[in-house]
Amino acid sequence: MTSVDSTTTEAGAPVPDSRPPRGFLGRSRTFAGVSPMTIGVAWLWLSVIVLLPLAAITVQSFEDGWSGFWEAISAPAAVDTIWITVLVSVIAALINVVFGTLIAWVLVRDEFPGKGVVNAIIDLPFALPTIVASLVLLSLYGPNSPIDVQLNATKPALVIALTFVTLPFVVRQVQPVLIELDVDVEEAAAVLGANNATIFRKIILPALLPAILTGAGLAFTRAIGEFGSVVLIGGNIPGDTQVASQYIQQQIEIDAPVDAAAISVVLLLIAFVTLLVLRVAGRRQSKREDADR
Repeated sequence: MTSVDSTTTEAGAPVPDSRPPRGFLGRSRTFAGVSPMTIGVAWLWLSVIVLLPLAAITVQSFEDGWSGFWEAISAPAAVDTIWITVLVSVIAALINVVFGTLIAWVLVRDEFPGKGVVNAIIDLPFALPTIVASLVLLSLYGPNSPIDVQLNATKPALVIALTFVTLPFVVRQVQPVLIELDVDVEEAAAVLGANNATIFRKIILPALLPAILTGAGLAFTRAIGEFGSVVLIGGNIPGDTQVASQYIQQQIEIDAPVDAAAISVVLLLIAFVTLLVLRVAGRRQSKREDADR
């Protein structure tokens, strides 16, 4: 029997209890079903693990004042390494947008022998120590390359390494959306005379775009902070193949922690702005799709 409040209407009929439901340990829950204690614990954990370290590195980067911070990030070597890092990370993210979406499509829409193995391999960069990836790539594309392709200490080597470690982000973002797509809509469009290119451009791509943007943003932000996968194959040549993570390590080794912190803050800002912009763009695209339905 459903419990009702003791309050009754003028006609004498009982009215349902309008109080919020009781949560764990009898505490009243919010409209979202989460108790204040849970929210507090979540914020505490987020502060300890994320916010406090970020605040600490930010404070350290301004130990010499604003002028010291600006001098650290505007030094020619710092500008070069940030530019190289952003460039190769953008290229790696764009490559994964194309091929990651293609791989997700094949895994969802096609059946073939070994599909489970391929699905497991996609997650390998998540589990594999990234320096192992750098060692493998050096063996394949280094001075003793078995295929006679030497790319070590070049920007293409950086792109290959970053593409390897960031591939799963796009695939795993796009894959669930493809699974949920209504195939009947595509079939209806085909019956009405739409070709494959039109179906993809008008029906499939708009639905996938938020997931693709999210995957690209995650791939890019992971790439700009990557260290292990490029440490051997990249060569660490200042002004040519030295990425920001290697520059930060160099500053720490020469006892310049403030400069290292300043570059770290710049990378954090780039990552935050990138994710924020892509999230807003993806949300607008989702709202536009919902409005068109």
